[in-house]
Amino acid sequence: MRVPGLAAALGLLAGAVLTVPVAAQDFGHIGGVAVDVRPLQAYARGPQTEALRADLTEALRRSFSDRIVRGGPTLVVRVGGLSLTPYAGGEGFGRGGSLGGGGATDYLDGEALLVGRGGEILARHPQLSALPASSGGAWYDPASERRRVAALAEHYAQWLRRRLPAQ
Repeated sequence: MRVPGLAAALGLLAGAVLTVPVAAQDFGHIGGVAVDVRPLQAYARGPQTEALRADLTEALRRSFSDRIVRGGPTLVVRVGGLSLTPYAGGEGFGRGGSLGGGGATDYLDGEALLVGRGGEILARHPQLSALPASSGGAWYDPASERRRVAALAEHYAQWLRRRLPAQ
């Protein structure tokens, strides 16, 4: 096998491993949702962290509302990272003035845990969400950053809903 072919095969294998969310654990019924921002607070305290916790909690409740049943395990999202690009107004042209590159992207990194009644972790699913920094509107609007956090939370919750199996 040629080196480019080997690299492609390894890339496919790595992608397959990364896309397997959990080992046959049923996320079909959960008892509730919670968001843990303590890992994020270790390096980023302030209103953004609390806004993210509130936004993500509400987005998860909406996304999983039909799966919530009394007595089920809790879906806990542990947020490990939030990255908001400092300037969201420079998108559209990449290096050399060509379209399609150089855009600013916001990221939300976390791990969904299915936690049993005794506190044991039944399943886990890491996930990274990325959105254009322009998702909050005009960069010069003072409310833009707050809307970017809300957009990331909603995006994360909706993709998590799609990725977690309901058997």
